[in-house]
Amino acid sequence: MEFFGTDGIRGVANQYPLDPVTIVKIGAAIAAYAKNYAERPRVLIGKDTRLSGYLVENALTSGIVGAGADVMLIGPLPTPAIAHLTRSMGAHLGVVISASHNPAPDNGIKLFDRDGHKLSVEQEEEIESLILAKSEDERLTGTQIGKARRIDDARGRYIEYAKSTVADQNLDGLSVVLDCANGAASPIAKSIYAELGAHTIVYHNTPDGVNINEGCGALHPKFLAEKVKEHNADIGIAFDGDADRAIFVDERGEVIDGDAILYAIAHRLAKDQALGSLVVTTYSNMGLDSSLREIGVDVIRVACGDKFVMEAMREGGHSFGGENSGHLIFGNHSTTGDGIVAGLQIMRVLKKDNIPASRLAEGYIPNVQVLNAVEVREKIPLEQLPKTNDVIQRCQEELAEAGRVYFRYSGTENKARILVEAKEQHQADRIMAEVLDALNEDLR
Repeated sequence: MEFFGTDGIRGVANQYPLDPVTIVKIGAAIAAYAKNYAERPRVLIGKDTRLSGYLVENALTSGIVGAGADVMLIGPLPTPAIAHLTRSMGAHLGVVISASHNPAPDNGIKLFDRDGHKLSVEQEEEIESLILAKSEDERLTGTQIGKARRIDDARGRYIEYAKSTVADQNLDGLSVVLDCANGAASPIAKSIYAELGAHTIVYHNTPDGVNINEGCGALHPKFLAEKVKEHNADIGIAFDGDADRAIFVDERGEVIDGDAILYAIAHRLAKDQALGSLVVTTYSNMGLDSSLREIGVDVIRVACGDKFVMEAMREGGHSFGGENSGHLIFGNHSTTGDGIVAGLQIMRVLKKDNIPASRLAEGYIPNVQVLNAVEVREKIPLEQLPKTNDVIQRCQEELAEAGRVYFRYSGTENKARILVEAKEQHQADRIMAEVLDALNEDLR
């Protein structure tokens, strides 16, 4: 598709396809699609803290109201908050203006259906066809034009929802350090954790429009690790720019692997008989399968992207899934990854089981993983990279069922991502070196 990647429309703000003229067309297409559900549909729009959010928000709003739909503007809030509020406020579509963990000059547009789920590929294709269509319709005028209004209590609505996910469990006696990445979690995260009783220390919660993800948040957990030790906290939680994922640091100042977090939550839910199977992506460690098999939990693997995780959860009736990058979906609470809710659920486990964060994943035995991202000029299919393809096939035969070599292109950047998994570090390093050498030869 020309516009949509693996997670909405992404690009550099004020450049195609995120220039004002194109964004107005995108807005009109969103309104036209929403008219499948109502003659006068309502579209809810939220954003993260990027300076360019104003540009995108205003152009998008113009396109939507100009095409005869109404807009509800809720300002900077986490992506999962927009998903939740789309559903709870009866909107027909939800729009998030964010580029997640990407740097400040980037931005993006993500869409949720009226139930708070990310749109399917087929739905995105329909909207893309509307963007590209040359409409001969007359411009709407007068009362046909939609209206836009700001929702003043959106923050409070999400704060109360997030707190409700731990039911009657408080966090008294626990201390937490939060890194809000100067992003969408900044105005609300401290209130949520503190109101549940946790001693809460917060950093990077003063966004200025350009400091989002800048040396902080989920991409840079080293700062958080130092602060957890400095404050002698029980746990540290770092969010990304739109707060749909979280990275955790234990009481010793060590980053907890994303798959270890998946294991810890799955283990607890299995104890409570509230899991079914765990849904993860192809990037999750194969050690998850063997470790969870020991306690009777099956692992289901899907393509990369939290929307694919959610689709599999819905289809199979599973209550939990996620990505090892920190997207964690609690199906009984959320319809997409939610870093704030994930943090609450982890702290709930610490309180309920009376254990330190360093013991969350006891019983999980991971394989060795080596991951690399290589800049590419174009995304040539793997079968058209003969040396790379041959090396991957040979190495996969060598690893057999004890490991794997996984190659894919990023959906948001011009990069090839390579994952090698093996039982031993030296074997994983050697195979990665062989794949990279072959890829460099193919790309010359």
